This record gives sequence, C-alpha cells and structure tokens, in this order.
Amino acid sequence: MKTLEVDLDVPEGDQLIIGQAHFIKTVEDLYEALATAVPGLKFGLAFCEASGKALVRSEGSDGELEKLASGYAARIGAGHSFVVLLRGAFPINVMNRMKSVEEVAGVFCATSNPVTVIVAETGRGRGVLGVVDGVSPKGVEGPADRAERREFLRKIGYKR
Repeated sequence: MKTLEVDLDVPEGDQLIIGQAHFIKTVEDLYEALATAVPGLKFGLAFCEASGKALVRSEGSDGELEKLASGYAARIGAGHSFVVLLRGAFPINVMNRMKSVEEVAGVFCATSNPVTVIVAETGRGRGVLGVVDGVSPKGVEGPADRAERREFLRKIGYKR
C-alpha cells in the first residue's frame, strides 16, 4: 500500500465538504439536498464511482464550483468519495440535509481551511484514510479568547 497526500486549497470565501457515499444516485440526491437547503445556494459537487464506468459524476448550481469539485474529486481519486464546494453558505446550513441522504456513509471534513486528504492506494484502487484540516492548535483558550468567541458567534447571528 502507498499513501498519498492530496492538497486542496479552498477558494477565498468558499466552503469545502468531503465525504463518502455508496451509490451512483448519490450525485443527484446530494444535488437535491443542497438545492433545497438554502434558496439560491451556489454549489458544485462531484462523486467518484467505485465500479462500472468508474467516472467522476458531477452536478451543481454553479459551473465554476462544479468544475472545481470535479477536479478535486479526480485528484483524490477514491471510489465512493464525494466533494462539495459551497459559496454563500456555511456547512452548518446544509450538513443535516446532506447526512440525511441515505447513500451518505460519512463526512471527513467541512471547512474553509486548506485541506490535505490522506489517501491510501492499493492494487484495487484508492480510499480516503482521513484529512488534515487547517493548522495545529497554538494554545489553549483563555478568558479573553472565550469572550471573543462568544461575541463573534453573536455578531454573525448564530447565537442571541
């Protein structure tokens, strides 16, 4: 087995979700989940088939994001993995809808940080082992940091 690091940079202001699912209809079902989660959401998604034609299948409401998601999925190259890029929304706005899609087996990350996807490659193909999302912690939160975090969440409207 060989391990690979696939580096993905998320465009400024966009969000990236990487997960695993299990069936060809995943791409259409994820499209429907995303399209109905947030009115006017701009997104692109891609899904790597693991059998048959073994194609990267894609859908989206934004051609640029769909093309980028397809490129990321092709670089990862792991059967049954999917990539979603969002613009104008956060993963928190769509995650429950996505996780309720019956084909979705799990989510590796949901972030705006640069990501390194750790991929295993064997004679059968590739699989995602995990992701490195952003940087390592630089310390432990103190009282001023806690107050800043709480203020920020209220400023962006996620807490009252």
